[in-house]
Amino acid sequence: MGVQFFCFSCRIMKVKNGSTNRNLRRSCMKKIVCTMLCIMLLFVLSACGGDVSEVKTHNVESESYSEEDIKAAIDTIKKEFKSDWKGCTLTEIYYAGDDCTKDHKDWADRNNADEVIVLLSSFDVDSSGGNGSLNPNSTYSDWKWILVRTDGGKWQHVDHGY
Repeated sequence: MGVQFFCFSCRIMKVKNGSTNRNLRRSCMKKIVCTMLCIMLLFVLSACGGDVSEVKTHNVESESYSEEDIKAAIDTIKKEFKSDWKGCTLTEIYYAGDDCTKDHKDWADRNNADEVIVLLSSFDVDSSGGNGSLNPNSTYSDWKWILVRTDGGKWQHVDHGY
């Protein structure tokens, strides 16, 4: 009767004379190497995008939106910035105010939404120039982010820029 060993998801059986099944061992090693490569790839891909680790924000009074509404919009942009804005560091983001948001009401209409919110931000661009459309080694201030939503749902980013 042989002794059984388990290596991750594959099983190597040791036979009476002490030899191991080489094919099973190779298969197990391939799975280990493949798993390690996938883990490394996950770390590399998660490092892509922008830096939001030290972004600052401040409260702006609003009669239109609660602090939670504004925070949800900011979180939407931070998530996108982190995933898509390679070579950029978000330094500040905040609600642009009720007057600015009212001036952008047409964005809700264009996107079949009920509400619009406008955020302002500042961010730095490294020597790579981000995705190539930004000026390398520069700072962008008062950059607008326009988001819409319907029936109090999740904010959706629909545009950005000056």
